[in-house]
Formats: sequence, structure tokens, C-alpha cells
Amino acid sequence: MSTGAPTQKADPGLYDYWSYDSRPKIQWPGGAKVALWIAPNIEFYELDPPPNPQRKPWPRPLPDVLGYATRDYGNRVGHQRMMRVMDRYGLRGSVSLSAATLIHHPEVIELAAERDWEFFSHGIYNTRYTYGLSEAQEREMIEESMALIVQHTGQHCDGYLAPALSHSNATIDLFAEAGGRYTCDLFHDDQPTPVRTRSGKRFVSVPYSLELNDTITYVVNKIEPRRYGQMIKDAFDRLYEEGAENGTVLCVPLHAYQVSHPHRLAAFEDAMDYISQHDGVWKATGREIAAHYLDHHYDEALASIDAVAQEASA
Repeated sequence: MSTGAPTQKADPGLYDYWSYDSRPKIQWPGGAKVALWIAPNIEFYELDPPPNPQRKPWPRPLPDVLGYATRDYGNRVGHQRMMRVMDRYGLRGSVSLSAATLIHHPEVIELAAERDWEFFSHGIYNTRYTYGLSEAQEREMIEESMALIVQHTGQHCDGYLAPALSHSNATIDLFAEAGGRYTCDLFHDDQPTPVRTRSGKRFVSVPYSLELNDTITYVVNKIEPRRYGQMIKDAFDRLYEEGAENGTVLCVPLHAYQVSHPHRLAAFEDAMDYISQHDGVWKATGREIAAHYLDHHYDEALASIDAVAQEASA
């Protein structure tokens, strides 16, 4: 049976198949069953961005004040409201950051920095995509976003989520070469996994959930707030049970212009209250999860993956 033309890729080539039930045990700090990380997207959307022939940023004719102002609500109101809930439950955010926000809304960044939140790169603007960029142009965008994070926050940028999820075949290689340690762009697992890079640098995928992403929940799947809160609790229950045998990761990605509306925030708050009543939950950042995995489980994981591949080829 034909598997496609030789020039076409059948898979990303970034990782090998590795069955969930045959892996070495992940042990989180303190014997936790689940590593919980919250990923607030702090973004900036331009009213009239440069055109990209492969994707339009706004569904309506310019100027799409409706779309722009909806996002602006998050920076003006939503982040502060969301932060108060996260403070209550001892949750530090790992910020998926449009680096332009450092310039446009430094006040929001200061609020996150005061709370010792992590900042990782989500590109420059969420209205400027990777689509159509040359490798040199994408490298420049990645390195500029990382440099802005260091300049304005003092933090090294360890993680990357492509702007508007518009990654290319080179994105992960370019970020690893720039000094990054983990990606959120693969969505393929409930545990961290090693990622193959052309430079051979140690690099890992940290699970980032599209299913629990509030924009996917509310805009794409059109799920009601009460069901969104229950989804988070249901996901936690399953991962908590499985994490007793082998540590798992629960990621809740947020957008303050979605989750923080007055009629929606209680669903997130209720879910965090439920999770916080359980022992064995490591309230971590993406950086901490990646570092722990790279330091304690990465090498064993590679050995296990190689063993599986050898067995399959025997």
C-alpha cells in the first residue's frame, strides 16, 4: 500500500511512538500525583496588523473594533480578576506572552512579575503568524521575543507556544537553538516527552491542553461555563487516579478575555477550589515541570523509547 510521495511527511518526526502504559515512572516533587500548571495567555492583538495571505486575524472588515475590544477587555479587566482567584489558591501562572505586551501594557506584566509568574514566548503579536516566514525571519522573531522577555522581566525564556498556534516545521529546532528548553506546541500527550531536535539539544514537550483551553471551550466547542468547570474537574479526577501509578500533567490554558467575564469566572474558581482540596498536587510552572523532567526522567525516557524501537524492529 502506498504511504505517500517521498517528499511528503507522514508525521512530524519530532518524537517516536511510545505507549502510555509502558513508560518508566515519573515521580513529581513531594510524591505528587499530578503536576498542575496554569497558562494565562497575556496577548496583544493589533487593530490593523500587516496582512498575511494565509490567515486573516479578524473575521470582520477592518477596523474590527469588536474583535480588538474583546481582547482588550482581558488586559483592562480580566487579568486582574483572574489573578485574584489564582492568588487565593496559591497558583502561579506560566504566561504565554505576546512580547509586544511588554511595551503596550507593562502594568499587566508588573502584576504578573510581582507574583513570581513565569514568562515564556508566544511570539511578538498574536496577529502576526509564522505562516509564510522564512527560517531566518522566524528565527529573528523567536530571538526578539526571548530578548524582550529578558530585558523587561530579567527571566530567561524557557518555553514557547507559537503565536496563534501557527508553528512551522522549523519552530522547535529554532527555539531549541536559541536556548529554549520546552515546547507547548505538540498537544500529543498527558506527560512530558523528549523531543528530537536537529541540534541534538535536550528538549522536552510539556503538555498544553487544547481541550481545556478556554477559547477552544467557549468559542470553538461552544460549551457552557458550568460544563467548562466540570470538564476541568473530570480531567483532574482521571489524571489524579492515573498519576498514582505514573505522574501526569494537567494544564489549564486561560485567556482573560474569555475566562474572566463576570458570568464565567466562577466556573474556573470552583474547579481550582475542588483541585486544591486534594493532596498530591504539585502546583507548578511550565518551567519547573520541564526542568524536573529534564533533570530526573529525560535520560530514562530516551532509553525506554530506544528499547521500544529496537523491539519493534526485531
